[in-house]
Amino acid sequence: MEQPESIKCLIIGSGPAGLTAAIYAARANIGPVVYEGTLPGGQLTTTNDVENFPGYPDGVNGMEMMTDMRRQAERFGAQIRFGVVSGVDFSSRPFRVTVDESHHIEAQSVIIATGASARWLGLESERHFRGSGVSACATCDGFFYRGQDVAVVGGGDVACEDATYLATICRKVYMVVRKPYFAASHAMQKKVLSTPNIEVLFEHVVAEVTGDDSGVNGLIVSDNKKGEKLKINVTGLFVAIGHVPNTQHFQGQIDLDQAGYIRTRPDSMCTSVEGVFAAGDVRDPHFRQGIIAAGSGAMAALECERWLKLQ
Repeated sequence: MEQPESIKCLIIGSGPAGLTAAIYAARANIGPVVYEGTLPGGQLTTTNDVENFPGYPDGVNGMEMMTDMRRQAERFGAQIRFGVVSGVDFSSRPFRVTVDESHHIEAQSVIIATGASARWLGLESERHFRGSGVSACATCDGFFYRGQDVAVVGGGDVACEDATYLATICRKVYMVVRKPYFAASHAMQKKVLSTPNIEVLFEHVVAEVTGDDSGVNGLIVSDNKKGEKLKINVTGLFVAIGHVPNTQHFQGQIDLDQAGYIRTRPDSMCTSVEGVFAAGDVRDPHFRQGIIAAGSGAMAALECERWLKLQ
């Protein structure tokens, strides 16, 4: 068996939270090593245009922005490696981490920035148009559809929030709700039903996303009761059926909430284990914005640096 590699600061994940943590940790001279995970650069690499991240007045391609962050982290000395963490043991220090089921690490500190993954409908046509009319973030991408007709899939609070937000900038918003009722709070239901340019299709599911080389141009939705199919003309589809935090390898190691998100202390990125920190969407079920993830990454690195000095 190979001798474990000793690392002072291990960062798991390479989205805005992980790479910002790497920038701060590298500048603090604590030798961060970043493992990129299954999606190097995180979810923003699947977004064509990012217009709400400060510092890019003309917008920026998501992949380009994350490449810039990576270069900035490397400039200060962060090591960024391809690999997926496959197991952790936080029961004692140094923490024991396994990468790709074969490489063993002993880390003095760990920053978890593995993010969360959107739940998708599972349609091949949905996958085909992801980033070209299909999105899981209305606040990120809705602005590109101003004055157009769009659809939101889902019946919970997030779907209702997305629909009412889109209704302020889009001509019409269809809501495709699988059940005969909303799962959202009464207040959110009332807001949706009182918005004139939102049309709710209860007991319907999306059967297919249609489009061409320029992107989405419609949906085929199926009536659950009658079995009939209906074509609606939209240029954007926003899937709002939830997110899943990427915490499967941390279960039983640190405190998670009922949905699987990592619990951190109030006003802190500290987890239930001293020396283990969390940043970004993996601990944030509410906002899911790149700028917020980046800010929490900076906080995690600052707290990690201070904690290491006390050891």
